[in-house]
Amino acid sequence: MGKLAMIAFGGNALLRAGQKGTYEEQMENVERTCGQLRHLVERGYDIVIGHGNGPQVGNVMLQHEAGRKEFGLPAMPMDFCGAETQGSIAYMIETGMEKVLRRAGIDRRVVSVVTRVEVSADDPMFSNPTKFVGPYYQEAPTDGAVYKQDPRGLGWRKVVASPKPVRINNIDVVEKLAREGNIVVTVGGGGIPVVPTADGHRGVEAVIDKDLASALAAVTMKADEFYILTDVPKVFIHYRQPDQQALGTLTVADARRYLAAGEFAEGSMAPKVRAGIAFVEAGGRECIITEAAALDDPSCGTRIIP
Repeated sequence: MGKLAMIAFGGNALLRAGQKGTYEEQMENVERTCGQLRHLVERGYDIVIGHGNGPQVGNVMLQHEAGRKEFGLPAMPMDFCGAETQGSIAYMIETGMEKVLRRAGIDRRVVSVVTRVEVSADDPMFSNPTKFVGPYYQEAPTDGAVYKQDPRGLGWRKVVASPKPVRINNIDVVEKLAREGNIVVTVGGGGIPVVPTADGHRGVEAVIDKDLASALAAVTMKADEFYILTDVPKVFIHYRQPDQQALGTLTVADARRYLAAGEFAEGSMAPKVRAGIAFVEAGGRECIITEAAALDDPSCGTRIIP
């Protein structure tokens, strides 16, 4: 049995700055990232892949809104939009990974699992929604949702909660598939957020942080390593300042100290570092934060350790 690695794709694995997000652009980006994952496969790792879906789910919500205005089609709720993008992005990853494996002569199957992730209905984030989603409006709609003014002055936007992931549906099946040698795509976009009910689960209007969901998946599966792929080779302190410094190995205590000092930007590196801390504190050996292009080097990235 090989080492099990949980890998969280960053946004640039799907869509790069300045791109419109066409299918061709996203497919090219996905295939490039999958090509870098080949290095882990060749080193004998079993792999589970998580991914973001922020721009994609936003575009789907815009499409639903346009369909409602132009053709009277019902706009679907956010959990439904999350499921749509989970499926479409997983399809691209499956296609890209399959191409890479076949070119390298590697016999592995790629399997996608559309994943619901349970959150608590009592999570305090539901009382203070802060995650902007969907289209901009000149005036706040009166449809019962919560709207706030965009800080850049672009108008009003819907805000939803970003609750903590509690349990990943079917993660035991994902682990079994991965440890049998299949490459598995799961917890896309942090998972479809659901809360438990008397007869199962119901979807909620929320966005789960994909790095935290991937960390929970890694912990639950007892993964050996947790990779968070981003657009920089290492984590930096004093980032983009004359004295910026790349970090090699960080203990959890070091990582917490830098977080408290505000060294890592919210909405960027801070949630990645928190996810790495969560994995290691729950018993994981190490979290590696790096860019996909560095995966050919076994010592790549910034490593968070106990």
